[in-house]
Amino acid sequence: MIRNAVAGLFLASFLLVAPTKAQEKRIVLKPELMKPDISYFNSLDSEDVVNAISNEKTYEFLSKQIPLFDCPDSAIKKIYYYRWWTMRKHLKKTPDGYVFTEFLTPMKHGGKYNAISSAVGLQLNEARWFYNQEIVKQYANFWLNVDANEAKPHLHNFSNWLAWSFLDIYKVDHQLDFVKRNLQALNKDYHQWEDERQNPDQTFWQYDVRDAMEESISGGRREKNVRPTINSYMYGSAKAMSIMAGLAGVDSLKAKYQLKAEALKNIVETKLWNSESGFFEVVKEKGGFAQAREAIGFIPWYFNLPADDKKYEVAWHQLVDTAGFCAPWGLTTAERRHPGFRTHGSGHGCEWDGAIWPYATTQTLTALSNYINNYKNHDAMSADVFYKELHKYAMAHVKQGNTYIGEYQDEKTGQWLKGNKSARSRFYHHSSYVDLVISDLIGLKPQIDDTLLIQPLVPQNKWDWFCLDGVQYHGKTFTIIWDKDGKKYGKGKGFLVFQDGKRIHKSNKLKSIKKSL
Repeated sequence: MIRNAVAGLFLASFLLVAPTKAQEKRIVLKPELMKPDISYFNSLDSEDVVNAISNEKTYEFLSKQIPLFDCPDSAIKKIYYYRWWTMRKHLKKTPDGYVFTEFLTPMKHGGKYNAISSAVGLQLNEARWFYNQEIVKQYANFWLNVDANEAKPHLHNFSNWLAWSFLDIYKVDHQLDFVKRNLQALNKDYHQWEDERQNPDQTFWQYDVRDAMEESISGGRREKNVRPTINSYMYGSAKAMSIMAGLAGVDSLKAKYQLKAEALKNIVETKLWNSESGFFEVVKEKGGFAQAREAIGFIPWYFNLPADDKKYEVAWHQLVDTAGFCAPWGLTTAERRHPGFRTHGSGHGCEWDGAIWPYATTQTLTALSNYINNYKNHDAMSADVFYKELHKYAMAHVKQGNTYIGEYQDEKTGQWLKGNKSARSRFYHHSSYVDLVISDLIGLKPQIDDTLLIQPLVPQNKWDWFCLDGVQYHGKTFTIIWDKDGKKYGKGKGFLVFQDGKRIHKSNKLKSIKKSL
């Protein structure tokens, strides 16, 4: 048994650095592109914690495991590689498979292997772009099947959207066996959430701290409020369960979850929409709206939940309003005009009452991308708005002049509010960025069926060139190029897409494309 376990871990380690077909099918960019950045990131790190891949092995590892990216925006490009670098620091090789941590240092609220479930959905979305799909699948399996057998499981310590994440993994690799193998366990997990957090009227409640959102304006650590977060998460999971059950041919399960999704959609639209404020808001345990616009009001669009109704446009006006969520260093977690802005978290250490959190930024930017791409009534929201906020997010990855990611920031100065007090915040793995570049900025939208959909959110005339090279999708390898005059990459002029080295698309303009594979 010991010999088999050791052999299995050796194989797992080999798979991390072994050459891959996707690596071999990159047709434009070379790993040397990122080498100076990797060396710089290594120089910033004392490396007192080493997990599966050391700093010394990181360049070799990333060279064989990630799609390469190039663009003229140096901040967006640099942070693309930085976030791969930091993700790698959290990757653990365990007897139960690959696991990601949130903090490098041990945490009292951490579970087995110091794993914490608060950002599992965002972590899985990032990890699905590794060439070695065992990384993301073993981590997903850890939460669904390994943690569940612990004496004190930790998955439900925080709200999450695990079933939606399983579907997102399928959308990239298109391997149905993974879905079929886990469908019943996901079904059981959904029912557990219903037992723990569902009210008689079918709404879901949550403490704000268990939403990974301490000290918010709208809630409390002991208040059982009906929140846009968990109700949207459960909608997303129900929608995903219905789709996955249909793919697996389990019609009864498909119908059951379709009804659950429809019920939750109606709940969010009718019970959590405050028509007076024009926003999705928390409903207090004792009744009535919390009377606070918070970034969590954008989360329904993370799952494409709201109807394409013009009345919802007003919510998005707050995104670009400096009295709303728009601040010099990024998007705040609460509206800046609110009298409780930046007052609830003082002295405690974790402020969700207005300070900038990369976790919330990720959710909001994903929701914004969905709103622009999937809704006709998206008013003034545009690729320009998305790009501006993504660039701002990239620029915020800095501390004392060095590249950094931590917990949360002052919205005016960019100061990391916990970073100077605790070593735990270094390389905080509680948000995503890579997926925002691949799925939203470049616009590779993973699909359930065997199609290629690309919806770029690079504004027209913003860049003369970019390249995403060697991205794995549905068992094939793609290169996506914009080369305005054809001189940058030498593969032709315009918007080009290559599948396994063969060109399958060419157009003069940077615009959406959809093709059968």
